[in-house]
Amino acid sequence: MRRALLIGINDYPKNPLKGCENDALRMQSVLEIHENGNPNFDCKLLLSSKKSVTRSEVRKNIKKLFNHEKGTTLLYFSGHGATTVAGTYLVTQDAKPEDVGVSLMEIVAIANNSKADEVIIILDCCYAGDAGNTIDLNERKVILREGVSILAAASADQYSYEKNDGGIFTNIIYDALKGSAADVRGKITLSGIYYTADVFLNAWSQRPVFKSHVSHMISLRNCTPKISLKILRKLPVYFDGDTTGMTLSENYLKSKTPLATIMKHLQKYQDNGLLAPIEASTLHEAALHNKSCSLTALGCYYKSLVKQNRL
Repeated sequence: MRRALLIGINDYPKNPLKGCENDALRMQSVLEIHENGNPNFDCKLLLSSKKSVTRSEVRKNIKKLFNHEKGTTLLYFSGHGATTVAGTYLVTQDAKPEDVGVSLMEIVAIANNSKADEVIIILDCCYAGDAGNTIDLNERKVILREGVSILAAASADQYSYEKNDGGIFTNIIYDALKGSAADVRGKITLSGIYYTADVFLNAWSQRPVFKSHVSHMISLRNCTPKISLKILRKLPVYFDGDTTGMTLSENYLKSKTPLATIMKHLQKYQDNGLLAPIEASTLHEAALHNKSCSLTALGCYYKSLVKQNRL
């Protein structure tokens, strides 16, 4: 079982925001189902336009979310973040100078004590990178139990920015979950999402933070594979034993032949970085001139997975 709590707060009494509810709704649309329409996360929304998102409401729902015996739980927050001498907080609508919201330290403590197999916390707010940090004799440490991961929009001393009625960070995550972070098999992992955000975000203004203590990386969403498993599993057939290369000929270009089918598969491999022609710019050119093609390091990796029955 998978479930997600998605919180979006626009309507703050002071310093209202514009895109946080839209952020939560977009995350719901991409997390509820896989690309093929199969169900994924059971999502619950907390939106400031629907009801008051107070400290007690957020705390109650986070505890209920993480009170989960099995499966994967995901917390997403889009709103204000605040840092004080007592720590960093998710700011709620009933924030007061002396009590601004729910502390990240408390949220991580609840996550660490959850019995859920996997706990994922995604925060699009200022100072979110402080989540999981603790100060021990002036040395900053991160304490996460196995199975807990945090993806934050900005470091512990940075702002998280909005643009075009949505968070810049959430927009990247949304596109990543739509497929831009998918691997060859169509799997989207949290580390893949972080890599996408890391590449997109400016080194000066907003840096994403990823903290994780896991023994395996789960897929958050499945998209259409770039190469079908049926074709991927042909790698050890086409490149038998320790072989990584293949000599082509014009016979591979003849239509409606077994070699033509192999050529189509080789083209799929090349299009996705698993194969490269040798002494030719394209596979077609290599075939015309009896040149070779060879598996790349990525191609050898997937071949090894197939041989080990891991795909």
